[in-house]
Amino acid sequence: MYSNILVPIALDNEEDRSAQAMDIAKALSAEGATITLLHVVEAVPSYAISYISSDILDATREGIEVEMARLAAPIGANSVVIEGHSGRSILDYAEEQGNDLIVIASHRPGMQTLLLGSTATHVVRHAQCSVHVVR
Repeated sequence: MYSNILVPIALDNEEDRSAQAMDIAKALSAEGATITLLHVVEAVPSYAISYISSDILDATREGIEVEMARLAAPIGANSVVIEGHSGRSILDYAEEQGNDLIVIASHRPGMQTLLLGSTATHVVRHAQCSVHVVR
């Protein structure tokens, strides 16, 4: 059983496996364990940022935080929203927080994944703790 579990959540995922990842985190958690749901907001490309008002960016961030809190509440988890590159930010956060397990959902493999890689692949390859991949 694990005591400090991180569950990265992709709110734009077409195949929503978030609920399954949270169920697995709960099942693998020790008594009194901490479960944290993490969403990484990727940076808006510099060529597009001038077309988006700060009000829209703030409202989007607020909406993400509300949705993450809603997802975390039923399982008694914490919710965190950070900015950065998803794969690297998940790994950095897990290391900083001393997580002993990452439960991450993965898209079904396809040509795009083979050519570009994926967040789950990056996390599995570089994590300093155990990783459970939900497919």
